[in-house]
Amino acid sequence: MTTVRKTITLTDSQNDWIKAQIDSGAYTNDSEVLRDLIRKAQHETAELEAIRAALITGERSGISARRPEDIRVAVKKRKSLNA
Repeated sequence: MTTVRKTITLTDSQNDWIKAQIDSGAYTNDSEVLRDLIRKAQHETAELEAIRAALITGERSGISARRPEDIRVAVKKRKSLNA
């Protein structure tokens, strides 16, 4: 994997936070902190997109003829089968 060098500008409080992460032993340098933040943001974005897609699919599927209790029973049954 290739890397690209970037120059960024941070506020003092942002810089202090990054230093604190390194001082705590969670990371060894600034780049690790920033790459981890980017990975987490990318993962969160992917999860949100999956949720949005599922919601759109649900909305497009129309109104269910089942009663709420029937849906609850089906969900519990499916959940117990996957456990």
